[in-house]
Amino acid sequence: MSLFTKAEIRQINDCYDDLKREISKRFDPERMEKVDKAFVFANAAHDGIRRKSGEPYIVHPIAVATIVAHDLGLGATSVIASILHDVVEDTDYTTEDIRNMFGENVSRIVDGLTKLSGEMDSRQALTLKKMLMTLSDDVRVIIIKLADRLHNMRTLESMPPLKQLKVSGETLYLYAPLAHRLGLYAIKNELEELSFKFKHPEDYKHLLYQLHDQEEKRNYLVNEFITPIRERLAEEHIECTVTHRLKSMYSIWTKMRTKGVTFDEIYDLLAIRILLKPKTEISEKRQCFEVLSIVTDIYQPKPDRIRDWITMPRANGYESLHVTVMGPQGKWVEVQIRTERMDQVAEYGFAAHYKYKGIAENELDRWIERIRDHLQNSETDAFEFLDDFKLDLFASEIVVFTPKGKTIKLPKSSTVIDVAYEIHTNLGNKCIGAKINQKLVPPSHILQNGDQVEILTSENQTPQQQWLSFIATAKARGKIKDALRAEKHHHLEVGKELVEKAIRDHRAPLVANTLKKIVDHYNLNNKEQLYSEVGMGILKLDDLDKILARKSTNKFIKYWNITFKGKNSHLKESEEEEKGEEPTRLLDKQKPFLLKENADDITYSLAKCCHPIPGDDVIGYISAGDHVIIHKKECEKAEKLVGSQGNKIITAKWTKFKKLSYLTRLNLSGFDRTGIVSDVTNIISKQHNINMRSVKFDTHDGLFEGDLFIYIHSTDDLNTLIHHLGKIKGIDKVIRVENLND
Repeated sequence: MSLFTKAEIRQINDCYDDLKREISKRFDPERMEKVDKAFVFANAAHDGIRRKSGEPYIVHPIAVATIVAHDLGLGATSVIASILHDVVEDTDYTTEDIRNMFGENVSRIVDGLTKLSGEMDSRQALTLKKMLMTLSDDVRVIIIKLADRLHNMRTLESMPPLKQLKVSGETLYLYAPLAHRLGLYAIKNELEELSFKFKHPEDYKHLLYQLHDQEEKRNYLVNEFITPIRERLAEEHIECTVTHRLKSMYSIWTKMRTKGVTFDEIYDLLAIRILLKPKTEISEKRQCFEVLSIVTDIYQPKPDRIRDWITMPRANGYESLHVTVMGPQGKWVEVQIRTERMDQVAEYGFAAHYKYKGIAENELDRWIERIRDHLQNSETDAFEFLDDFKLDLFASEIVVFTPKGKTIKLPKSSTVIDVAYEIHTNLGNKCIGAKINQKLVPPSHILQNGDQVEILTSENQTPQQQWLSFIATAKARGKIKDALRAEKHHHLEVGKELVEKAIRDHRAPLVANTLKKIVDHYNLNNKEQLYSEVGMGILKLDDLDKILARKSTNKFIKYWNITFKGKNSHLKESEEEEKGEEPTRLLDKQKPFLLKENADDITYSLAKCCHPIPGDDVIGYISAGDHVIIHKKECEKAEKLVGSQGNKIITAKWTKFKKLSYLTRLNLSGFDRTGIVSDVTNIISKQHNINMRSVKFDTHDGLFEGDLFIYIHSTDDLNTLIHHLGKIKGIDKVIRVENLND
């Protein structure tokens, strides 16, 4: 007898019927019987359990299985594992029970998913390591985990705002990049879109309105553009479908923010996709290039915007030809040309290789091997590991060649050091530079697509700390850190021996107080730093006689310094966040933290990385001692904190600010003319009564660019000022700049 109502039982059966309709086209009766068995088992195990939304819990695993079957096209093993994925976590059944009833393959996937269950608060980086270890065994674990996250995002509406913020931040920080790296573009786009909706609801609604407002005009342009292409393809007897897609809202919003442009200035809103039904007797590549030739006969291409991902597919197996052409009404339009098989791989990445055996498997194997190598050789802490791994997730790619013509794929902005470590660890460790296209370049040289690279080495070379500031790959970063760590350990051992020998030579006791005297004298942080600097030869300990002869600090003075001098001292913002100490519980994390001009007992400060001002959309990070650091929601550092330390994030809300003003930077550009600086300063100081810290204008060839540093009360005042400055004759653009240090 079920613990659910009749209506709830009907809802469960309806959801399962939808799944069966999807899979019955592909699964034989034997597989269908196994799926039925999994449903009956999971339904009984989850009986009476409800989600936060109030609906029966079993609806969630059925929905995940439907995504896995319909959107990703995976087989019976994956569908069964999806239905069972929460049974071990949420009920008394064990992995052994799953193995006995459904076999080894299903059991292994469910076990992998169980290890990844739970929220990813401050332990997210550790969970990522588990996830990648599981990926090394079976990529389906990660694919099902992404489907699980997608359904959770689709049903996030029922969660409180703070939970929505944390889950969205976590999704943008890790799950969307992971989907991108696996080539699951359809999943990645939906994860980004839903995260955008919940993380920046006002921006989402505004952009949605702008897109809807221009829909009719856009459709007219699409039809005008596509018609001559369709006619020519029909004349050439090329069987294909021509469709169009809109750039995702998250991509549009990100571009507007990073490029500092308005919605009307985004030129690549549209992409036209031509999907070929290829003829078997001619190569797919040749047929795609034939279509490219037809398109560029009709429309003029942009020379620097032709991309051939068929000759050299991306690391996740993506194959397509891209060309940007000048369409009707002077609008640039991107055209993507690919076969139906390529489209499946493009949309569903490595999931598609279960359908098209052999597609991209070598690339997948290479990437997994890199992960395995990174996991085995990395001794970094969990958060460092997360940062390193993310380097490889979202990067655009370039291809370079070895002297013998072998191709190497690397993230864009990779350097000589990156390619050296990609070839061999020892080559990276000994690298002193390279010959790029027969020209000598230093290790920091940034590679370009198509470069031929010959690495130069020296036996005297060792990895340098400064290399970490310019490398682009996680592999190089991991190898350099490992080498530096080993070198540091060597220096520590040597330094410890030298310090202890020096103390014994001076007949002083080898105790903590003796070491503290030396550490304090040289103004060092601890004895490890002392050992390290002595081991590297930086400190010589020449005046050890005088140091050891000094008396220790009076205990009463120590007490005074710690108790009274330290009472009002605060850690620096970066130190607070790096230490990540657990916050005390004085804050009510369920309510928005109110930002007042006169702070309460709980103090807050405005983050120096993004410089928020009253009116900005903000969040709070709880640092040591319940001090709250306020970040703009879209701040890069804040997004990392939301994604990796969600348990220390709170919502924050401004109250009325009337007295205090905040330093803000505006960047102006346009056409130079006599009196333009005077007009700008008059509007700022006379019309708006705003104080200026500095004004700097540069002119060149009739154009100007200027930076204004002003003190502003709120975003309302700032937006009004920007609107009025934009009306000055000659000014083309006025944007707010987060960085106040340039």
